Amino acid sequence: MADITMPQLGETVAEGTVTKWFKAVGDTVVRGEPLFEVSTDKVDTEIPAQANGVLTSILVAEGVTVTVGTTLAVIGGDASPAPAPAIAPGASATTPERATTPSATPRIRSASDGDTQLSPVVRRLLTENALDAADVTGTGPNGRITRDDVLALAAAAPRPTSASTGSLSPVVRRLLNDHRIDPTTVTGTGAQGRLTRRDVEALIESTDFSTTASPASGDEVIPFTKIRRLTAEHMVRSKATSAHTLMVTETDYEHVESVRRLYGAAFKAAEGFSLTFLPFNALAALQALREFPHLNASVGDDELIVHHNLNLGIAVDLDGDGLVVPVVRDADRYDLRGIARRIRELATAARTKKLTVDDMAGGTITITNPGPFGTLLTAAVINQPQVAILSTDGVTRKPVVVTDAHGGESVAIHSMGNLALTFDHRAVDGAYAARFLHRMAEILGTRDWAAEL
Repeated sequence: MADITMPQLGETVAEGTVTKWFKAVGDTVVRGEPLFEVSTDKVDTEIPAQANGVLTSILVAEGVTVTVGTTLAVIGGDASPAPAPAIAPGASATTPERATTPSATPRIRSASDGDTQLSPVVRRLLTENALDAADVTGTGPNGRITRDDVLALAAAAPRPTSASTGSLSPVVRRLLNDHRIDPTTVTGTGAQGRLTRRDVEALIESTDFSTTASPASGDEVIPFTKIRRLTAEHMVRSKATSAHTLMVTETDYEHVESVRRLYGAAFKAAEGFSLTFLPFNALAALQALREFPHLNASVGDDELIVHHNLNLGIAVDLDGDGLVVPVVRDADRYDLRGIARRIRELATAARTKKLTVDDMAGGTITITNPGPFGTLLTAAVINQPQVAILSTDGVTRKPVVVTDAHGGESVAIHSMGNLALTFDHRAVDGAYAARFLHRMAEILGTRDWAAEL
């Protein structure tokens, strides 16, 4: 018999919400297959089963937020045990004990406890509902306040038929404005009838605002998804933080292309995916960064923090829904085949919701790769707190002037593309960035790539 608990999805993540169970009580479970989905304030991810057997009980229902370590379900050897009751939405989870064990009486959290143990989700809900943490009874371990504790107190407040617009949070105001909703038409469930984000979102879902046309212009209103909203906030913050500067160099990929022509078919047969330009660009950038380390850095308080580990972020598009940047840690330890595999693994995990918070932490420089779509030049936004992001754009066949060993010139058809580096001018100057790009292009054209395949 195995207990399934809420996993630790990152060093700073203290709780998560079970958003979906992929198995029902009585179903056979195979180790490694998706068992449930968890959402935190930073990432959504599928959690695989850790044992073979039969799912004999589900202790935490979909929609319930619990702390790390809480027992969520039990996998046994057969389906005979009676399923234990699940923690229903709206109820609170206490300790990671089995549901059949009486839980201890929750400690009432006092104002003297402070708010240092509050999770980001709880902090947001307290703000939206205009509640003081000292007024909330914590039912989590050691009296810790959970998401459901806050919601229970907010729901117990009077429910007037309309809401005042004077005390709306910024999040609620944005939702109302985005969907052209009159706040007096929404019933507030927060303290003193204050409108909460959930009140507005409930109205949006019930009215299907996602396909409602604007009465003024006929425009379709499409609310931002969670990942789209987080991406937008990150991009705006980056533009407000760094002195963005773009530098571009045209690069000859003929040496790389010759290796791809010779070994591409065998690589795909062995690995199951194509040998693209991205792993070549990644390794060339990593090699050049050892010579130009100030681009593998972040800006501190009147100081440049140079990172000795090369942790390479790879921007992954989620089918237009937003971007995530999983990180290849200590990326310069890989050869060409190895880094191609690792990038593929992380991109697949991103698109199948299997990334953890730690998979996206610790990046020191980022590559974005719009090249497969035939782009000419991309001025990417820096991934904070890094100081540079490299865009690898489309590679095309075109005539170029080539010089032979004797200085003679001729016209040949080569594979050419642009490397576009957006860097923070606070950290380095243009000459430094230019030398980095020149060195990277030189590596692409001279490194013995065939030896790594």
